[in-house]
Amino acid sequence: MSRVLIVGAGLTGSLCACLLRREMPNKVIVVWDKSRGAGGRMSTSRSPSDASCIVDLGAQYITATTYYTKMHQNFYEELLAHGVLKPLVSSVEGEVMKDGGHKNYVSPTGVSAIVKHFLKQSAGAEVFFDHHVTHIYQKGAIWEVCRKGGAPEQFDAVVLTMPVPQILQLQGDVGSLLKKSQRQQLEAVSYSSRYALGLFYKAQAHIDVPWAAKYISNNPCIRFIAIDDKKRNLESPECGTSMVVHTSVPFGIKHLEEAKEQVEPLILEELNKLLPGLPQPDSIKCQKWRYSQVRSSVADCPGQMTLLSQPLLVCGGDGFTHSNFDGCIESALKVFDVLKHSL
Repeated sequence: MSRVLIVGAGLTGSLCACLLRREMPNKVIVVWDKSRGAGGRMSTSRSPSDASCIVDLGAQYITATTYYTKMHQNFYEELLAHGVLKPLVSSVEGEVMKDGGHKNYVSPTGVSAIVKHFLKQSAGAEVFFDHHVTHIYQKGAIWEVCRKGGAPEQFDAVVLTMPVPQILQLQGDVGSLLKKSQRQQLEAVSYSSRYALGLFYKAQAHIDVPWAAKYISNNPCIRFIAIDDKKRNLESPECGTSMVVHTSVPFGIKHLEEAKEQVEPLILEELNKLLPGLPQPDSIKCQKWRYSQVRSSVADCPGQMTLLSQPLLVCGGDGFTHSNFDGCIESALKVFDVLKHSL
């Protein structure tokens, strides 16, 4: 029975696992992620003192254009039917409207629920966290994959869905398998960088602003603020409120190599200037997004890049399409098409 390894438990990786399970149920599906939980850049964090108080540190809401609503209708309908998505009814101040119309959706239980839904739908897949892939070697008709602090394992096919720079950092045979043109294409992919701050408050705290989320212009540090429970239209006096702050990209790049502990006070200082009189948070989570959003993807957005057909080694993710929900769906479909014809 073929063993397929998917590296990365973000949206592309989780949907690949789901599609494999649904259409090729006889395969052994294994998912490895170097983080402590599923989500990737669809990350939801919980207050250490109140599990019902959550904040989305990465993607904030899903914007579906008319084109992609039709193209990916099955996925939107599935997520809406399961209550994983619901229409965003709260106001987002300063949002740039897209041409041709669009709908915004939010996840009531946090944006990581989208990824967790697809992993759940891949029932039987072996999902492991704290599994950081370091080397990949070709051993005849199989791949031997090494990770930090663990024994090597063998697979018939490997799917890489992590950010493109991390693919290029892999040791072993990956570098020698890359054609010159492929390497040039991968090296041309670029990402924005930013910090995110999640602030958790006690149930009695009140943040008095007229919006649920707001894009900030003309500020050197802060680009976006959301009152997370208000964004989800789930405000409750019994549950603590939460806030997320995203920095601007120039600020993120400027402070990228600094420790989070040094950067956090700078963001808080600017936040208190923008929103004076904020209550004292119960706890704070600072997240550094080195690979926040794809600024320049692989040329012509192919959705995937096959490094070797037999045994199959294929790359996917938003670096091969565009940096949003539909870009990840598009890539997962392209990767699955390759898997279907190779296994």
